[in-house]
Amino acid sequence: MSTITGTRTELAGQAGAPDPRRRLLRWWPAVVLVVLFALPYGTVEIPGLLDGPVGSAGSLQLLALCLLFGGLATGYDLLLGRTGLLSFGHALYFAAGSYATNTFLREAGLPFWLAAVLGLVFGIAAALLFGAVSLRVTGIGFSMVTLAFAQAASLLVARDPGGFAGGEEGISAPGDALPASLVGIGNTANLYWIALAFLVLCLAVVHWTTHSPTGRVWEGIKENERRVEVLGLRPYGFKLVAFVVAGTLAALGGIVHLLLTGGSTPATTTSEFTLSLLVMVVLGGSGTRWGPMLGGILYTWADHRLGDLANSAAVADLPSVLRVPLSQPLFLLGVLFVIVVNVLPGGLAALPGRVRAARSRSRTPGGDSPAAAAAPTERQDA
Repeated sequence: MSTITGTRTELAGQAGAPDPRRRLLRWWPAVVLVVLFALPYGTVEIPGLLDGPVGSAGSLQLLALCLLFGGLATGYDLLLGRTGLLSFGHALYFAAGSYATNTFLREAGLPFWLAAVLGLVFGIAAALLFGAVSLRVTGIGFSMVTLAFAQAASLLVARDPGGFAGGEEGISAPGDALPASLVGIGNTANLYWIALAFLVLCLAVVHWTTHSPTGRVWEGIKENERRVEVLGLRPYGFKLVAFVVAGTLAALGGIVHLLLTGGSTPATTTSEFTLSLLVMVVLGGSGTRWGPMLGGILYTWADHRLGDLANSAAVADLPSVLRVPLSQPLFLLGVLFVIVVNVLPGGLAALPGRVRAARSRSRTPGGDSPAAAAAPTERQDA
């Protein structure tokens, strides 16, 4: 009896003792954040991934775009992965933030920070208005209504009836209206830090909202909306909150994109832009904490770097049967997407779990047997 009691005490102590390695792993996001913050000071070259040192202006520009779209994909997953809403019109709110801010700068001559606030308010109002209408229907009907709104806005920007959107050329931001610290190649590091701050904000907002009582209702809506109604809750209001929060993050991302690229482009108003966000989320892992961010970063990097590969001399020297498909960046991006989806059905976020499962399977035959692994449980039951 005393042996059994001692064994139970020992097992309880082992179960309650914190694992030092696990405690250290909890701090890896802070370590990554510090590394990302210090990248503008780096001089390390990563051949194949970047054209020059990580602290060069070209590398920081690409990295800033990767961080921007990582945050944007995280915000979009608030609809797709957290609430189960497949929206094809998310580009509308991204473009609203960019175009509205640019218009306030050019036409009204407002200071940048005031124009940015008004542009964000405009994006929030658009998300509230179009979300209130789109969410009157569910399922594929919701997706089609959001697509219709986005297409209407895209046509409006392309035809440019008022002369404010610049048509197919887009409109550049007035350099004299922007803060001096955000203009010029020498200030690329400042723009990079703004993109990093946007990514951190998106991660924080999504984490906080999904772990709130409202976030738990979103999870219930995704699983079974009818059951949420039976509990006496109105799914419409909760879905509208998710729609507005995601639209707000998208509008803020549009303002950051305006700073990074120096203008507003009609390419950000198209449904293809939203489809790119959908690919980013699926690539990284929908409904996960880090997956959409990883998918957005990888997709954006590949979109830029595969274009360079397609136009490289190495591809130009290949036989035509290989040169023609490999010279198309979208073909390379599509192949990469198909490979990742087939190899990792849960996206990049599922990779650590698969690695741990593979390690445990490899240790079982030569190390602990299933009977030995179950022994502590049998002793505890005794």
